[in-house]
This record gives sequence, structure tokens and C-alpha cells, in this order.
Amino acid sequence: MSREIAVDVDHDQTRVAVMEEKKLVEIYIEKNYKKRIVGNIYKGRVANVLPGMQAAFVDIGLEKNAFLYIDDVLYNKSVKEEHNGEISEFKQASIEKALKVGQEVMVQVIKEPMNGKGPRVTTQITLPGRYSVLMPTVEYIGISRRIESEEERRRLKEIAEKIKPPNMGIIIRTVAEGKGEDDINQDVEFLQKLWNRVQQREKKALSPKLIHKDVNLVYRIVRDLFTKDVDRFYINDKNEYEKVLELLDYVSPHLKPRVELYTRKKDIFDYFNIEEEIDKALKRKVWLKSGGYIVIDQTEALTAIDVNTGKYVGKKNLEDTVLRTNLEAAVEIAKQLRLRDIGGIIIIDFIDMNTLEHQQMVVEALEKHLKRDRTKAHVLGLTRLGLVEMTRKKVKQGLDEVLQKMCPYCGGKGKIMSEDTMGKKVEKQIKKIFENNKDAEAVLVEVDPSVAAVVIGSGGSHLNKLEEELDKHVYIKGSRDVHPEEIVIKTVGSIKEVEARALPVKEGEVLELPIEEQHETNPRDGIARIDGYIVDVEGAGGMVGSKKTVKIYKAFKTYAKGKIIPEGKG
Repeated sequence: MSREIAVDVDHDQTRVAVMEEKKLVEIYIEKNYKKRIVGNIYKGRVANVLPGMQAAFVDIGLEKNAFLYIDDVLYNKSVKEEHNGEISEFKQASIEKALKVGQEVMVQVIKEPMNGKGPRVTTQITLPGRYSVLMPTVEYIGISRRIESEEERRRLKEIAEKIKPPNMGIIIRTVAEGKGEDDINQDVEFLQKLWNRVQQREKKALSPKLIHKDVNLVYRIVRDLFTKDVDRFYINDKNEYEKVLELLDYVSPHLKPRVELYTRKKDIFDYFNIEEEIDKALKRKVWLKSGGYIVIDQTEALTAIDVNTGKYVGKKNLEDTVLRTNLEAAVEIAKQLRLRDIGGIIIIDFIDMNTLEHQQMVVEALEKHLKRDRTKAHVLGLTRLGLVEMTRKKVKQGLDEVLQKMCPYCGGKGKIMSEDTMGKKVEKQIKKIFENNKDAEAVLVEVDPSVAAVVIGSGGSHLNKLEEELDKHVYIKGSRDVHPEEIVIKTVGSIKEVEARALPVKEGEVLELPIEEQHETNPRDGIARIDGYIVDVEGAGGMVGSKKTVKIYKAFKTYAKGKIIPEGKG
């Protein structure tokens, strides 16, 4: 499988795209004004201890205090007791015994701040290197689960046991596969020296204080992702290109020939078709090659994914069509979870399958393709309702959270009130106004043009009926500046007062008006607007975009009619 990395370095952000078979599978974005803090180590001070949550809040000098859960605190958490020949394990630790308010503590950020919450931290420090991860606060030896050869795992474990510093732990990373003891030992020694520097800074620092900052995005990508499996590493910035080569001199000199400085005029992400792939990754619906599609809905609680056959009708029978669609969807879902960096609880509604064999095939396909994902994912299997439950670790914001913001119109619902619903709301609001203002004769209401059209009705029928019911004068003004769910009461009072604001034109008046659009039901005429008030200009349907001298010959409550005055005539 071909694997490439493209790095786009700009003045305000750095973006990294990982491609497999020329297709985008992972995207990383680091904005210069909003630096990543995962991996940073702080000397903090305990601000609050919450026994009911078995957690504490730690002041590390950021806008919001960090959250520290009991399981992330280094402490003798449990004891084992034997009773009637059976050994039971009991929780011994409690947050109030482990930490006190005002206590200084060294913590490392393991989750970015998100959804209005502060970062999550741990006292179990980890320092990642090229071939290993040093765990200076726990005794442990681990081998990357991506190394599948049992023989290689045994070899690496023997090396780890030999070079492991006393009272510390190390994890051997995937990139260490095939490496000798000297390479791995050199990496561990470097990390030990780094840990000594962190401890020295911690002793001198006054809390809260940042005492170790993780490296920038380009360095992390070289350290964590640029392995022998990567065919090419493209980067469009000469300074960063030279830094990458310097770093590879130390960690992997044999990979230097694979690094290429991108110098083409075309934007690097456009050249590799990455921008288009990013746009697709932000859409709710994802089409499959067969003609089926999946729909991804993300909520605060979980992510729901629905699979549909769409335009795919199959070739043999219904069972075959369903199986093929589900298998293709399983592959695409694994890719989308990785690309969008979706974490937490995930529920997948595959198309119903009648046989256990087909169900198992789909689940196995999903699990197989999730193995390519660096982020830990766990498939729990099918529920009694035929839904696939799974979880994926969430350590940072997903792609949609990085590139998008909450819709200011719908508040994240994805829907707004229909024009008919809003029309009824406007009527109720007008009735309340007159109930509370018995002496008022008229009201001017401003709403979105589509809502105004519903309230007014064809030929003003709805508005006339409302006025007859209330025995009052109602003026409706349509404005594109008003939110479709907003109702603006402009003025309430006498007919004379309201009409002065509601009718911006008078019969016989001559105005310079831009023709904005064709009349919806009479394309021969054009539409102009004065502060939301409509002017129907006769014969101006083909003059959209031009400015014309118009004489008003009729003025009504909701609109006026005008004629174009030929040039040179008054």
C-alpha cells in the first residue's frame, strides 16, 4: 500500500495530510494562535477536591482548571484480601486522601480542552521518543500492539528488559521493529536526560508553571508517523524542510531521500486533491462507490451512523445487495472515523441482515480496517436491536470542531422553524401586543421575507383576515437582515405614527432604485426594495442588477407599484 505525507506550512497554521493509495485518511491541524497543549507538563496547584466525583481540579495557569481523575493519580489505589480461599480486590484510594487543596503536583495534559471543559491531566508522565516511550513514574514494559510477529515481540521485550532504567517503565514503539539494541538504548538515554531536566525545572518553578512543552506538529509527525512504510514526505516550506532533514540525521538517516521540498506553483493541498477531501469529510452524507451511502450524525452523547443502499440495486438478490453494501460501508466507516477523528460512543445501524454469517462478516470487516487506526477503538458487537456498538478513544477535537463552529441560526440543531410555523407565531405575537396595548391602533412587524409572505398571504388575504379579526391595522415588513426565526416589533401606536414608518414611499414620488430580482409570479416585472419594503417595477424583469429612475403610482400597506421613467423625462 502506498503511503505519503504532505505538510502545508502557512504563516498562521500548519496542516499535515496522511494519504494511503492517494486518498486522505488522516488530517492534523495546528493553528499558530492556538497551540496544542497535549503532552505539555505543568507544575500545578490543587484548586478543588471533589470526593463525590473522585476527582480534583488543578490550576496549571490556563483559562480553565485541569481535571484530574483518581485513576490518573499515582497512588496505591487498591488492596487484595483473601476470604474463604477467594481473593478480592478493593478500591483503597480516595481523592481526598491522595490530594489536598493547595498541594503542588506535576501533571501532564492527556486531553485538550473541549466543549467548554478544561483539559484532562494525569500524574503518570510519559515522554515519547522515536523508538520508545519513557514512563518515569511507573515500572512497566510494553510492546506496540501493531508489531504482530511473536518472535520480534520477544526480541524487543528482551532488549527493553535489558535497557529499562531502574524504577521506570518503557513502551517499545512500532517504528522500533527491526531496530537493534543500540538504537533503542540511545533513544531511552535521551529521554532519561529529558526527564532529569523536567525534574530540575519542577524544583525551581513556582506553581502554576509550564515546565515542559511538547514539540511542534512537524516534529511530532516526523517522530510518530514518518516510518519506513511512508514512501514520500512532501513539505512546502524550505526552513521546515531543512529542520526535518536535521532531525532525520539523528533519528532515521535512511529516510532522508524520501523527503521532498514541494516547489510547484499550485497549492500543495490542491495538488494532492486534499482540500476537496476535507470538504467531503465535513458533510453529513458520504456516498459509497456502489451507489449506497452512509449518514453520520454527531451529538454530545454519541455518534450515530446509518447505512443505506441508496442507488445500489445489486445484481443477484436482496441478501447479496445488503451484504455488499454493508461490507463497503464497514470499510468507509473505519476510514471516516479516522479521518474525522470521531471519539466516544459510536452506534452503527447497518442494513438488516438475516444470517449470523453475514453479520459476522460485516463486524470482522469493520474490525480489520480499524486496525489501521492509531487511535484505540473497540467493537463491542451487535446489540439485540441489530446495531453495532463501538468506542473510539477521544483525546482531541474532531475535524468538525477544528474547522467549523456552532450554527448561529439553528444552535446546532441543523433545522429551523418553517415559514408556516413562524407565520402562526407572528400572528400570536401580534394578538398579544394588542391585548397589552388596548389603545394602540396599529403595529409594524419586521420578519424574514419568506415569513412575511406567509403572514400577508396571496393578494394580502391572510393579513386582511387578521385585521378584520383584531379590528386593528397591521403592517408587515420583510427584511433579509432579520433571522428566519426572529420577530421584530418596530413600532406600536396610532395609525398615523405607524404608517409614517411602515410606508417609506408616497404616490407620485420619483426614486432611484436598484432592480434586485424578477417578480416571482410575473417575470416581466422587477422587484426593488426600500428598507425591506417592496416596489413592483413594471417591465423591469430583464433589468436585474441595474439602477433605474422609478415613479411610484400606487402605494399599499405591503408594497408599491412603480413605472420606469425614460432617461431625459421627468
